[in-house]
Amino acid sequence: MKIIECVPNFSEGKNQKTFEAIKEAVAKTKDVKLLSLEPDGDYNRVVVTLAGNEEGILNGTLNACRTAASLIDMRTHKGEHPRLGAIDVVPFVPVANVTTEECVKISEEFAKIISQDLKVPVYLYENAARKADRKSLSSIRQGEYEGLEEKLKDKNWLPDYGEPVFNPKLGAIVTGSRFFLIAYNVNMKSNEVKYSKEIGEILRESGYAKRDENGNVIKVDGKSIKVPGRLKEVKGMGVALEKYNISQVSMNLNNYNVTPIYIAFEEVRKEATRLGVEVNGSEIVGLVPLEAMLQAGRFYSGGKEKNEKSLVNIAIEKLGLSALHQFKPEEKIIEYMI
Repeated sequence: MKIIECVPNFSEGKNQKTFEAIKEAVAKTKDVKLLSLEPDGDYNRVVVTLAGNEEGILNGTLNACRTAASLIDMRTHKGEHPRLGAIDVVPFVPVANVTTEECVKISEEFAKIISQDLKVPVYLYENAARKADRKSLSSIRQGEYEGLEEKLKDKNWLPDYGEPVFNPKLGAIVTGSRFFLIAYNVNMKSNEVKYSKEIGEILRESGYAKRDENGNVIKVDGKSIKVPGRLKEVKGMGVALEKYNISQVSMNLNNYNVTPIYIAFEEVRKEATRLGVEVNGSEIVGLVPLEAMLQAGRFYSGGKEKNEKSLVNIAIEKLGLSALHQFKPEEKIIEYMI
């Protein structure tokens, strides 16, 4: 059986009625299963994870998105997390017996249908991108929802599907296919976001703009000089988490075989120590592949532990994955849920 994961991110983190409606829409769809629905009030965002075969994942995702679109209005949306629209990003991820190319085709079919159904512009990213400057989600998101109306007037930013017409209620959608992304946040024992922001900039692959002794960005021929980040295949930023009176280094690990979870955690801890701030555990938003957890277990056990369950438990303990919410392997590790 082919197994494809889809992880739509919707711009609503507080309305329980919206969450229940999305769940119901997926439950009514054949050959797809809702694996998780994780809202965050501070980000004002909900991350939904579905898995199914080719037909099931396409129909389930379409139904979830249509439902979300009927209930979310971007004209009143405020939140910490960058976003382009009500249905912000919809990645299709190969899990078992399926290729990236097949997932790209599914994302294109999704884009074609949803752009027509909702009258919304759709951009393709990552492995589905048709232009080099659209491979990165952050590039497409630049200017966010608030700058989208003006962006659509630029011929360089005509959507891949749908008309270049601003939809004030829904904004725009980004879809495509990518490797299994792990959304990973490390908790800082400080509500001053400047620390987590600095760490995010130092570690993320894209780095940060170089500044002179007066704090001004250094430019050459009108372009900022960039200092490369330390970790490959990592995106990072600092965010405040008012609910817990802390801040977080919020990261996307685009390829956990290049930068594993434990490396990201230890590098954040190293930088936090330098800044005189304490780290207090971390969290995985959405699901995580078993191998990513086993990697961390092997690292922290020094390669001595071989038992799968023990390795997972070691990873949970050493990464502090239950610091904010209890980490339940049967509800967080994708192989344990399918």
